[in-house]
Amino acid sequence: MKASLIALAGVLAFAAPAAETRVIQSADLGWRFHLGDVAEAKSAAFDDTAWRTLDLPHDWSVEGEFSPTNASCTGYLPGGIGWYRKTFVTEAAWSGKKIFVTFDGVYRNAEVWINGHSLGERPYGYITFQHELTPYLIAGGTNVLAVRVARANVADSRWYPGSGIYRDVWLTVTHPVHVPLWGNYVTTPRATTASADVVVHTEVTNQTSAATSVRVAWQLLKPDGTKISELAQTETLAPNGGHTFSQWQTVAAPQLWSPDSPVLYTLVSRVFVGEELVDETRTPFGIRTFYFGANNGFFLNGKNLKLKGVCLHHDGGVIGAAVPEDMLARRLKLAKEIGVNAIRCSHNPMSPALYDLCDQLGLLVMDEAFDEWEIGKRKWVKGRNVGSAQRFGYSADFAEWAERDCADMVRRDRNHPSIVMWSIGNEIDYPTDPYVLAATRAVEGFAQDEKLPQQTRLTVVAPKLIAAVKRNDPTRPVTMALANLVSSDATGLAQMLDVVGYNYQEEDYAKDHQAFPARVIYGSENGRGWKQWQAVTDNPFVSGQFLWVGFDFLGEAGEWPNHGSQSGLFDTRGFLKISAYQRQAWWSDAPMVQLAVSAATEAASPRRPNLAAHWNWSPGSKVTVRAFSNCERVGLTLNGRPLAEESVGDERMVSVNVAYESGQLVAVGYRDGKAVATNTLNTAGAPAAVRVELDRQSLPADGHSVAHAVVSVVDARGNLVYLAKDAVTVAVTGAGRLLGLDNGDLNDPTAPSSPTKKVREGRALVLLQSARAAGEMQLTVTASGLPPARLILPVNP
Repeated sequence: MKASLIALAGVLAFAAPAAETRVIQSADLGWRFHLGDVAEAKSAAFDDTAWRTLDLPHDWSVEGEFSPTNASCTGYLPGGIGWYRKTFVTEAAWSGKKIFVTFDGVYRNAEVWINGHSLGERPYGYITFQHELTPYLIAGGTNVLAVRVARANVADSRWYPGSGIYRDVWLTVTHPVHVPLWGNYVTTPRATTASADVVVHTEVTNQTSAATSVRVAWQLLKPDGTKISELAQTETLAPNGGHTFSQWQTVAAPQLWSPDSPVLYTLVSRVFVGEELVDETRTPFGIRTFYFGANNGFFLNGKNLKLKGVCLHHDGGVIGAAVPEDMLARRLKLAKEIGVNAIRCSHNPMSPALYDLCDQLGLLVMDEAFDEWEIGKRKWVKGRNVGSAQRFGYSADFAEWAERDCADMVRRDRNHPSIVMWSIGNEIDYPTDPYVLAATRAVEGFAQDEKLPQQTRLTVVAPKLIAAVKRNDPTRPVTMALANLVSSDATGLAQMLDVVGYNYQEEDYAKDHQAFPARVIYGSENGRGWKQWQAVTDNPFVSGQFLWVGFDFLGEAGEWPNHGSQSGLFDTRGFLKISAYQRQAWWSDAPMVQLAVSAATEAASPRRPNLAAHWNWSPGSKVTVRAFSNCERVGLTLNGRPLAEESVGDERMVSVNVAYESGQLVAVGYRDGKAVATNTLNTAGAPAAVRVELDRQSLPADGHSVAHAVVSVVDARGNLVYLAKDAVTVAVTGAGRLLGLDNGDLNDPTAPSSPTKKVREGRALVLLQSARAAGEMQLTVTASGLPPARLILPVNP
């Protein structure tokens, strides 16, 4: 979550009030940026006044244009080398303090300097890392923080990663005796509605040259903020040494964290030297227990629960990798509304904000470290499975950094009650990509390359990563998303895991349960069909599934001009696809019904892309009307005339063929004989206006908050013109800016940052971001031949 923001007035000044024991402030504002390599830019004396001024987070790739000269795997967008510099002045209150800078994510190969002194590098683009600035700061003077980001080879990932400092940056000011980064750790080994055990661990670092007596006092706070109890412990820390303080206590009648009740407690850790309070941290946590059983699946707080999960990539469509928290929140809420209760981080650690939101919303999480290990996977350049591929990527740094990156993921995220699994890899065992074995699963027919290493090599690497996880959190199971169980069983890789993920191998669940009766099985990546879900519902030993994928994403693209994957339940705008309403019918409890129509000559599969939510067809043509619903029965009428009333059956669908006539098509869902849900399609006339609907009434003037505006082309009666393809142009003035205009069309090569795009299915999404000064933001949407739509969004202090 955002901490207090720092005001920008020419040169940035970080204030650390003496009354505060620890200051954590956003360092996102007021950076200088240059695209291109400038070796002298690490020097404090370098003149960067001609560089562009911007605020973070920032993704320079999405500011470019789609081009077939770039790589399909990363969305046909450019990479390059970029430099960021921030100039700031230290304050008197910093005297005697320790100052750190923390980067939530820099893609990729980040190198950091302060006043020309190298602080180090971090190759992995998805991990949070920290550097201490103290030794090189000029007290009371001007300081320059410089960051070089290198992504010269754009075909470096199987999906779009973005380029630059695309996540938040933080400045932390502490006493020399303090809790280091991720130094608090809370577990709840036993918890019932009557009582819970809470175990706390707090690391304290003594960055002084003298032995120091240190007392740590803990308070546990209820969700309403009232104190439950207070504990304390005293130890003497060696000069430049550290110690982990630990305590245990019980909490009576706890409120247990769950998807239905995501309540959070708070651990307050206070560090004293003598009677002086020198540091204070607050750690949210949830009280809950869970386990995976080999025979009965997943249990949370003693109750059996099927994981209804989706995989997520980290980009936000036209805004790239620099995704605001408000957009993350909207997406997660939309997923939960259709019955999703679990998220898989695909295939890397996500923004810290995502885990905070999952804690607050009640979404379980599978946190994942890597997509490749020692040898790179295929990165397609001219379209998936087209031509030749490159293999450059994180594998070049894996041997040196993987164990540290894996450990840092766990240390950063281990206090989140939402996280129930640590994944050390995705499809590392994929046949011939890159590891080989004679006994293997046939997938895409690539010839076995004898020059590539045997899959037995994975059984040498996996224990190191498993150990890195267990050293930092022994309470959660370690898993992998395996694509080749034939091989992974033969080599013993699967047997090393606490929980075994199956990617698209539902047909093996039953036989593997019999062959490995102690194995915990779940679907780590699955298609959207009924058979894939039935394999979960019909087998109590299967803990659940994670659909590929929750939202359409950039990269992993086909041939030009396609620049992203269209396999999502939602498109990049966050609009649920018509075929995905059937998934809502399977997973959601809230009554719903949704109409979908196709030409009657098409097959009845609900996954076909020609399903449409409109009632504008050729007069007299034969169409198939489907209604997806979680109600018991659905009734269909056309212009008041009954078409059918039927039970939805296991697949939660009613279907009828009918001759098209204009008018009104209505579906009504019934439970216990009562109408509880309705969906209507009206024949739309010609486009007559542009309608704009906002998801919030105002924004705070923080420079980060985002409002989502849905732009619809409508007829004279206000009906959505689903078949409209009008180009709309968006202009924003006043106290905010246009963050992006998204039409959800991953085959439209219009530049991501363009303010003009054609609507798709009659709609587009506008992203509006507030300024840091209060006022009014004016939004104007125009389309040729239609009256402009205007609205004002207040931006409040």
